[in-house]
Amino acid sequence: MISAKIITIGDEILIGQIIDTNSTFISKQLISIGVEVQEILTISDNKEDILNAFTDSVNKFDVIITTGGLGPTNDDITKEVFCEFFNDKLVHNSDLLVHIETLFKNFVDNPINELNRAQAFVPSKANLIENKFGTAAGMILKKNNSFFISLPGVPYEMKSMIKNSVIPFIKKEFNCPVIIKETLLTYGVGESTIAKKLKDFEQNLPQNFKLAYLPNLGRVRLRLICKGSDRKHLENEMDFYISQLFEILGKIVIGFESINSIESEIGKILKKSGKTLSTAESFTGGLISSRISSIPGASTYFKGSIVAYNTKIKKEILNVAEKEILDYSVVSSEVANSMALNVKKILKSDFAIATTGNAGPEKGDSDKDIGLIYISIATLNEVKSFEFNFGKNREKNIKKSVNKALELLFSELSTER
Repeated sequence: MISAKIITIGDEILIGQIIDTNSTFISKQLISIGVEVQEILTISDNKEDILNAFTDSVNKFDVIITTGGLGPTNDDITKEVFCEFFNDKLVHNSDLLVHIETLFKNFVDNPINELNRAQAFVPSKANLIENKFGTAAGMILKKNNSFFISLPGVPYEMKSMIKNSVIPFIKKEFNCPVIIKETLLTYGVGESTIAKKLKDFEQNLPQNFKLAYLPNLGRVRLRLICKGSDRKHLENEMDFYISQLFEILGKIVIGFESINSIESEIGKILKKSGKTLSTAESFTGGLISSRISSIPGASTYFKGSIVAYNTKIKKEILNVAEKEILDYSVVSSEVANSMALNVKKILKSDFAIATTGNAGPEKGDSDKDIGLIYISIATLNEVKSFEFNFGKNREKNIKKSVNKALELLFSELSTER
């Protein structure tokens, strides 16, 4: 097993000013070649913190990858800390200076200054990693049994260096195992119910296979991962166990995460049948239509959406009767049904989705309970309304309702076929 640790350096991450997306990207790239990421650490731009992190990591991990602290300003001290940790010194690299000057000449409006030129000073023992898009070169140094790889924190610079230099370097230095991973998407059934169905399946998995449950607001991803040395053998084993999952779980499996998002499956059904879709959204604010329209070619079957967030828009644009709103409340199955039927008529589609509800944290134009949600699906011949209560958390209510609406539509479309 090849082990790795990722260290992100920067006060801006610790105070929540930016989100650490670098670790996620690096981790996925390492796992794809059989390197197991065992630890991810975020530390401040502080010399002692960085040195302590390096000291704690040496000999514990085969690869330690750091991001951040390689810029031209005074708070970027990673190179200096590397020199202290590796008993090294900074030296001028003329080739790197030419690269920096060329970048400024071709792509930067501001004139180059001495701080920028100082980027050409690097630890003398380091093997440099080319940064095609920035002035901060990456560095590789080895101490005892551990490789330390330092990369800039700018995501697009780091990503290029990981793909083009770091991954090839690791594959050359280590005998990386073969890792195969598949992730299935399921909708409509909770994690515990799925786990109960898969109890025997999990008990009979070989030791080199691992099943993980990844629940998220109305859907559960099932990640099956295996490790070994013979790719063809692993692929055959993976196919066998994936087919078992499909057989055991049946219709709740939408498909593979990398291929079959539920919105893409909806699109395939609509495109094949020549039918069209529209949406009328209240508290979901256009998120359903955003998911549907994210699929390339959606314009062939998706007519459009009316986001009727305000009650006045429901009445004036969607033609929901005022009496209906007064009698049943704007948060009701009756209003949701009218929204679905009317947007279907207005946009001349074959199917329609409508949402209305009290997402919270306060009640809007209805005195119905916070968390009460109505989703209606207008099909070729009827309209169906579904009632839910997902609790009092606004973000959860909205995201879970979007997932549930797509699940309900997919189910109706599958029945119509």
